[in-house]
Amino acid sequence: MTTVSTRSFAQIRQALLDHQELAVVDVREEAPFAESHPLFAANIPLSKLELEVYSRIPRRDTKVTVYDNGEGLAARAAVRLLELGYTEVSLLEGGLDGWRQAGGELFIDVNVPSKAFGELVESERHTPSLAAEEVQALLDNQADVVVLDARRFDEYQTMSIPTGISVPGAELVLRARELAPDPATRIIVNCAGRTRSIIGTQSLINAGVANPVSALRNGTIGWTLAGQKLAHGQSRRFAPTSEEHRQIAAQDARRVADKARVRRATLADLQGWQQETTRTTYLFDVRTPEEFEAGHLPGARSTPGGQLVQETDHVASVRGARLVLADDDGVRANMSASWLAQLGWDVHVLDDLQPANFSETGAWLAPVPAPQQAELITPQTLADWLTHGDTAVLDFTPSVNYVKRHIPGAFWALRAQLPEALANVPPAERYVLTCGTSQLARLAVAEVEALTGKPVFLLQGGTLNWIAEKRPLEEGETRLASPRIDRYRRPYEGTDSPKEAMQAYLDWEFGLVEQLARDGTHGFYVI
Repeated sequence: MTTVSTRSFAQIRQALLDHQELAVVDVREEAPFAESHPLFAANIPLSKLELEVYSRIPRRDTKVTVYDNGEGLAARAAVRLLELGYTEVSLLEGGLDGWRQAGGELFIDVNVPSKAFGELVESERHTPSLAAEEVQALLDNQADVVVLDARRFDEYQTMSIPTGISVPGAELVLRARELAPDPATRIIVNCAGRTRSIIGTQSLINAGVANPVSALRNGTIGWTLAGQKLAHGQSRRFAPTSEEHRQIAAQDARRVADKARVRRATLADLQGWQQETTRTTYLFDVRTPEEFEAGHLPGARSTPGGQLVQETDHVASVRGARLVLADDDGVRANMSASWLAQLGWDVHVLDDLQPANFSETGAWLAPVPAPQQAELITPQTLADWLTHGDTAVLDFTPSVNYVKRHIPGAFWALRAQLPEALANVPPAERYVLTCGTSQLARLAVAEVEALTGKPVFLLQGGTLNWIAEKRPLEEGETRLASPRIDRYRRPYEGTDSPKEAMQAYLDWEFGLVEQLARDGTHGFYVI
């Protein structure tokens, strides 16, 4: 076994205070991660490490420290990272418990840096908000009010405030004047909980929008706790912005970015940085996914600005790295950058972009290692084998997808817990692995072969190919070979969370400012 060095809590804390580049990686699944982790830990589960790490930690000699909570995952992850070409890999001394015993602050939930920062903004700027009952009264009285939903469009479609319009976070300053041209119209910004409505409301205030602006206090959670009805399946979206409004918004956004000490950059700067071997540079396109697919800068990743500010740790997993933002309107990159700068990032906005620079088309594809060899079979072959009863199907898709639909008889399994999962699967003469596309399942082929001593095959095109051929499907938690810990159940998503969980979540958010102060490594400031 390769010997890997350790790194202590004190060393990591000092590196954070010195703004050095580092990645602290929790390799557990998301649910245990959400129960307890350091502030700047990035969650990259061992189960899917190969599919995420190259984009999230792009420079191979980044100082990477991995940890678990005694499950034995971190040592396996460290070896795998070394195999993937990372050269500065260490284990956190004592794991999660070592962090706690050394006096390190531990946080619950996900995307905690952004959520804690949102609470800090509200406490320092006294961001105006209205209770759910007050907003309901305004709607009932047909007051001159527009409700703008700052979440992703799919979240808005799941549940929204009646009359609400989908305007994801970074779009707010660009679109607000189009949606509320009369400065007397009250604008109410909502999300599911608190963070995106606070940041969205404060964005409009910082940018000098003339309308009265308020956050919906506690978002759709607050609305539900007040006993009020949400709308479902809505599809109202922002319309294109006039050139006059875009120019005003661009001037406002640039002023806010300058105040937040956002740095300016050119394409030539970017190209120079991308050649550097001692510094990590992320290039993020903060426009909508549709605009990104129509044309983007080569090498850019699609990260709509509101989500980038909300989930920075999920895409920029190297704290201390350089962030470069791009748009084609001068609004969304500057507004997103203004928040990232306050979040302690070294952030730059590209200023000299021309339409011809957006030369790459299509969706962003994560860089991944060369695919491992596997013997492929068609859905027809699998269907034939299943009639004989000597074949076991292992499905590695996210558990929420498995529950929604899966191949009849398939067992759901976590790749990082294969020995335990296989103990729950009746022995078979052969095994067929799948997931949505079979990309993740392919990584498990050799290990299943080694553990079972039986032939292992990969379903060509994965479960999506099976579905495309209109073959039969099952739904529900029919055969769970692993515990469903791959995703933390967020109290603010969906429509069936217990009210106690919603209230507990809000109570936790209110305490984040004190936790930040105790942690002392955040480097946040509020303009």
